Amino acid sequence: MKDEMNMAGLGLGTIAIHAGQRPDPTTGAIMMPVYQTSTYVQPELGRHLGYEYARTHNPTREAYERNVAALENGTHGIAFSSGLAATDTMMKLLSAGDHVVCGEGVYGGTYRLFNQVISRLGIEFSFVDSSDPAALRAAVKPNTRLIHLETPTNPMMRLSDIAEAAEIAKAAGALLSVDNTFASPYNQRPLELGADIVLHSVTKYVNGHSDMVGGIIVVRDDELHERLRFLQNAAGAVPGPWDCWLALRGTKTLHLRMAAHNANGQQIAEWLDAHDKVQQVYYPGLPAHPQHELARRQMRGFTGMISIEMGSLERAAAFVNGVRIFALAESLGGVESLIGHPAMMTHASIPRDRRYAMGLTDGLVRLSCGVEDVQDLIADLEQALAAV
Repeated sequence: MKDEMNMAGLGLGTIAIHAGQRPDPTTGAIMMPVYQTSTYVQPELGRHLGYEYARTHNPTREAYERNVAALENGTHGIAFSSGLAATDTMMKLLSAGDHVVCGEGVYGGTYRLFNQVISRLGIEFSFVDSSDPAALRAAVKPNTRLIHLETPTNPMMRLSDIAEAAEIAKAAGALLSVDNTFASPYNQRPLELGADIVLHSVTKYVNGHSDMVGGIIVVRDDELHERLRFLQNAAGAVPGPWDCWLALRGTKTLHLRMAAHNANGQQIAEWLDAHDKVQQVYYPGLPAHPQHELARRQMRGFTGMISIEMGSLERAAAFVNGVRIFALAESLGGVESLIGHPAMMTHASIPRDRRYAMGLTDGLVRLSCGVEDVQDLIADLEQALAAV
């Protein structure tokens, strides 16, 4: 039976399909089995076969971790039961008295975790506009131990210059973590730009089929990996083997899905930008986006995520209630198209004044463009806008 394939020099599609796996040595099954077990029999006292207990090790999870690590051009993947579980475990690298500089445009659940949970443990946060490197630099303190970014941000689609942020973090003696959920490893690889930690809500583009919840952290540094692996086992927020298998199944088509998401997102954003009932379109693939050149420099594509300003809650509600193919639902990144109202859904935990300061108004609508036929998606948006 062949060993695991050497991924050096191979394209992303080949890596997506083969990295981290080999045919099952017992049966020759080409797909990774689901090791649905809680424990492992030991041949004799003091000797095991590499596996003792499923919270600590699971072969399906290990294959999934290796696969996503390869997609991010990292060395180690550490999987968790959700994106927030991954974020929470990452924060356990810190201690009371430490300071974190965080981009203000992070996912609402991340803001809630930091502001209402982690901050009670003696860790201080400064939320800044991470699209401005000067703001990041000015927020750094002597006790800053982590700079955390989300780029593009959810839902305002602002970008952070990852390479410059890495320089700021290095000068401060801090780690740089990047939530890469919106971009996916297909469009952006933060480790290659100097980040220490890359994080995903695997629920979204990495899995891509809206049928599991998961998170993952990828790093290159061995010592950092050991610390995170200890925390994964000690805190125990691990995914089950079936969810790992579903995510591993999803990564095999990442390169195909993301190419379609990118193409649909670009075409729909251009169409929305020309529509007289849409006040503003937030999409880094549009030349009018203030960070379009940065997007071209550090991203391979611009994803299927688009936010638009409708002008009022009433207009936004009429629009999202009128779609037929787009589904009104939380989450993003699946093959099906979704639409949402961030102020009342994903970002409801952020105070209104802070939301409005970022431009996240009650009239903002977020689209996750799937991989359906783009003309059908445009026709659906057209009929919904006609009712506004």
